[in-house]
Amino acid sequence: MNDYPVRFNVDYPDRPLNRLTTFFRLFTSIPILILAAAIGGYTATFGDTQDTATFAVGGVGLLFLPVLLMLLFRHKYPRWWFDWNLMLQRLLNRIGVYVLLMDDRYPSTDSDQAVHLDYPYPGTEANVSRWLPLVKWLLAIPHYIVLAILSIGVLFAAIFAWFAILFTGRYPRGLFDFVEGVLRWHNRVVGYTATLVTDRYPPFRLRE
Repeated sequence: MNDYPVRFNVDYPDRPLNRLTTFFRLFTSIPILILAAAIGGYTATFGDTQDTATFAVGGVGLLFLPVLLMLLFRHKYPRWWFDWNLMLQRLLNRIGVYVLLMDDRYPSTDSDQAVHLDYPYPGTEANVSRWLPLVKWLLAIPHYIVLAILSIGVLFAAIFAWFAILFTGRYPRGLFDFVEGVLRWHNRVVGYTATLVTDRYPPFRLRE
């Protein structure tokens, strides 16, 4: 039974997937990827070392430093900051699932669709440590290494699934479960190190 606070799963598409949008997925993903980049913010610098110009576009991405500071000095996690992080993380996961061919519906900016991510609000008097967030990024280094290796597997799985969908209209269930598991693992690490919603160390597993 899964009792880890960060819960993630993707509904398996037990139906024929759209072959045409699958074939052009890299191109159909461009608009929503631009939107995601705009939310996260983008900075560019032009010119040489003596004459440069810099501009920034977009939003703020996941709120990490403000939450960290609020936990340190007030031991509090503002609810609207929590809601922002959760909703943005859900959107980014819908985009990732679409890019990885796990769903052929274009990512919605508000509806969950086939992607389900949830974690409990820590509360006004946060049920998370005041000081542990300072070192969570360091404690999670083993996860970064494992996820980097697993991400290579996800890339090959997506390539194989691309061919499978084009020929059969189906995403092989074993590959789907593997990619879903890696995304689940990634979201648990993000919940632990970035959105800071739990102090429980993420498990080293793909399953729920």
